[in-house]
Amino acid sequence: QVQLVESGGGLVQAGGSLRLSCAASGRTFSRYAMGWFRQAPGKERELVAAINWSGGQTSYTDSVKGRFTISRDNAKDTVYLQMNSLKPEDTAVYYCAADSILFRTVAPERSVEYEYWGQGTQVTVSS
Repeated sequence: QVQLVESGGGLVQAGGSLRLSCAASGRTFSRYAMGWFRQAPGKERELVAAINWSGGQTSYTDSVKGRFTISRDNAKDTVYLQMNSLKPEDTAVYYCAADSILFRTVAPERSVEYEYWGQGTQVTVSS
């Protein structure tokens, strides 16, 4: 059974940091691109950051560039999202997702291209 389990969310003051983790099991996730998405109340789910299967290519939505860093440890089947200088507008449920295609050199940016999803972890940034 394929599982993605996020952890590391919580309540933090503006300017603070959090590190999200996504532990994968049930498939060799080291062969697949991974993404972090978020969804705030009343808004559509959006891609925050993505990383290709090897970790050699990453992409970010403009609003988090310079503040967030996505990384992966393929030996542990785990993907991370380091979030610094958090802002109230970063408040959302954060989801990790696994690509549907093997060895993609450029991580996809559309949610429909991701096959497996975690249950989400809440991040709340207070002002």
